[in-house]
Amino acid sequence: MVALAEEHGTPLFVYDEEHLRRRCREAVAAFGDGVAYASKAFLCTAMAALAHQEGMCIDVSTGGELHVALAAGVPADRLVLHGNNKSEVELARAVEVGVGRIVVDSFAEIDRLEALVAAGAARPDLLVRVTPGVEAHTHEYVRTGQEDTKFGFSVASGAAGEAVARLRSATSPGRLVGIHAHIGSQVFLLASFEKAIEVLAAFFAPLGLPELCVGGGLGVAYVAGEESPSLAMWADTVRAACEGAGVPAGTNLTAEPGRSIAAAAAVTLYRVGTVKHLPGIRTYVAVDGGMSDNPRPVLYGSGYEAFLPRATQAERPLVATVVGKHCESGDVLVRDASLPADLAVGDVLATPVTGAYGHSMASTYNKVPRPPVLFVRDGVARMVVVRESLDDLLRLDRP
Repeated sequence: MVALAEEHGTPLFVYDEEHLRRRCREAVAAFGDGVAYASKAFLCTAMAALAHQEGMCIDVSTGGELHVALAAGVPADRLVLHGNNKSEVELARAVEVGVGRIVVDSFAEIDRLEALVAAGAARPDLLVRVTPGVEAHTHEYVRTGQEDTKFGFSVASGAAGEAVARLRSATSPGRLVGIHAHIGSQVFLLASFEKAIEVLAAFFAPLGLPELCVGGGLGVAYVAGEESPSLAMWADTVRAACEGAGVPAGTNLTAEPGRSIAAAAAVTLYRVGTVKHLPGIRTYVAVDGGMSDNPRPVLYGSGYEAFLPRATQAERPLVATVVGKHCESGDVLVRDASLPADLAVGDVLATPVTGAYGHSMASTYNKVPRPPVLFVRDGVARMVVVRESLDDLLRLDRP
């Protein structure tokens, strides 16, 4: 890691490619070849190609994600298009290339699909995203299964039934093939998925549809003391809940893991630039990245660990707050990091489990260029995303 930081600079995302491949294979083994990688967690052409090579479909939620997946050579019929506000352009492109599934999220979207088909577009295969009314035990910003949400059609209000009826009518703009639900992200309690299945089963079973997707959201351990269920445990729980709740045998059960595929595959490397001791208050360790490459601590109060790659087995008695270089007091990466006592300016510092929602949510705040991404396999590193240059920051500007 220290050598990679010397060669490629910092900040730097480093992914274990074999870890990614193994997790993709575990997902396929757990849910079958209909399981989709939720690309919002981390996407570049290399990642899209890798997930496809390992047998996964890919869940895309914007025209941009669709464009990247297609550019990576992923067949359109292996893509699932999400989004709570798909534009006419995004829907038209999806229908034109022949995406495998479009997950319908609103009545306005049905209107747009009807207009496309009326203008001569092909009729796509559709899933209806429903809201089961289940509040997953996770941060409020990443809950999506409760009634008060921008996503999907409520089961309790009758909107979901109305959407299904409209998509099964003679004027339907596509072929309704299933129901989709997603209760939130970073969910550790498998009982939350069981509760969702109880609601979904009662709605789904009478419809006679072939496919039920339980979405994603499986939690990942970020800090000491956290434990997360495996993909296999998640799949077993979902299957048992479906069987117990009356989901018809033979239903194609699918899921969309993202964080649980990518998160633990990566570390982010930084260079320590400042160590500031405030007696009786705290020690600040400032690095050359921050909220521009990992906004999760700022957005959700997410916890991370930190260590020095030069001394992975060293005692870590120094409790310090690792902060970034941005002009924000809230630019905190690790609130209470345990670090070696001899930490010094110039050290390479690593934060693990940054493979999901780090690079994908990165920005150029304060005009800091976004970091590059390396995939490492069998001791060989390859660059899959190059570092933005200062000139890149000007590329879209016009005088």
